[in-house]
Amino acid sequence: MADKKIDTQAIEKHVRGILTALGDNPDREGLKETPQRVAKMYEEVFEGMLYTNEEIAGMFCKNFVQDTNINSQDMVVVKDIEIFSYCEHHLALMYDMKVSVAYIPKGKVLGLSKIARIADMVGKRLQLQERIGTDIADIMEMATGSEDITVVIEGCHSCMTARGIKKNNAVTSTMTMRGRFKEDPALQTSLFYQLRRGEY
Repeated sequence: MADKKIDTQAIEKHVRGILTALGDNPDREGLKETPQRVAKMYEEVFEGMLYTNEEIAGMFCKNFVQDTNINSQDMVVVKDIEIFSYCEHHLALMYDMKVSVAYIPKGKVLGLSKIARIADMVGKRLQLQERIGTDIADIMEMATGSEDITVVIEGCHSCMTARGIKKNNAVTSTMTMRGRFKEDPALQTSLFYQLRRGEY
């Protein structure tokens, strides 16, 4: 476990300064406890910043010996894991994010809930959507021992919907492909079929 911790006292101090900079009174009734609330929220939503990818892999690497009836071509796909994160450029919320993770087991399989927990923890950082996919793939590779991994993410970004260009329906899609998923067209077709099932 990481020795770092989030400095809630510093967050409270700086949030109070931001409220003052905005021209409001941090001591008025509605704002008195806002710095503490924000600090507590940041402890929760940025928990993943306390851990390296290696540490997260160690936390969620519970796996099972692979069933001998599962051959090396069988894939595991977990679709539509809902997560959120915060864009490092504007501290803006990346929301309605759905993560799908696929991998081909290599002697062992990871508990399905662990895949969702890995995605959730990776989201709890100041992030870019592209890096979320890379981080999840890195952790999955360490936790499963398999290099055959794909991470697909679709998400909306409030830095696009609530400010700037203000395009409410814009969805950003990213895909991180490794190993055989990157090189085998037949495997890619099978994966895309699995990801699209249930859409129509």
